[in-house]
Amino acid sequence: MDRRKALKNMGLALGYTVATPTLISIVQSCKEETVFEWTPDFFSKDEGAVLTKLVDIILPKTDTPSASETQVHLFIDRFADQVMKEDQQNFVKMSMGRFMEKALKDAGKEKAGELTIEELEPVLAEALKISKDNEAQNFEAIKQYHEAIAEGKEPLLDDGISRFAFANNLRGLTILGYKSSEYVGEEVLAYLPIPGEYIACADPQELTGGKAWSL
Repeated sequence: MDRRKALKNMGLALGYTVATPTLISIVQSCKEETVFEWTPDFFSKDEGAVLTKLVDIILPKTDTPSASETQVHLFIDRFADQVMKEDQQNFVKMSMGRFMEKALKDAGKEKAGELTIEELEPVLAEALKISKDNEAQNFEAIKQYHEAIAEGKEPLLDDGISRFAFANNLRGLTILGYKSSEYVGEEVLAYLPIPGEYIACADPQELTGGKAWSL
């Protein structure tokens, strides 16, 4: 999924837009912090533990670092704390809560912080494994949920759709945070700190080896 699609899907589910300077500021603050014992700003300690494992399920370590190794979990926590409005924060808390309830029930555990990657992975996969038609229906239900809140009505959302909303938003933010990180920007994407000549039409393989440009 590219960044444009990730932003589009996040907008559909949460109803916000993201300014690039804000993203850069958050990424910079994550880069400057050395994390030994992470204390989340927005999420609880148990939620932070789950978040860290989930981002690594989405982007595990291969020949490049995992999502948590590039501090994507910090990015998401600070994004939620500093960028999201109160109703969006409430939605994230609600949808994550329903996601963790399902994971805890399936694992037979009581404490979310004790959930393992092996126990979280099938719940995440199930939440995201839907048809295009069902995805459209889910986004419509999420839209109606937000509209009900705006109109002062009681919002209702199916547990399965709530888990989808959380998983979909998390996937989008994970990819966004990963692609915005210093390591990925300089070592994985095509990086040119001092711009050179402008070439309007050329083979991407010749220009960047087929890589997307870093911000």
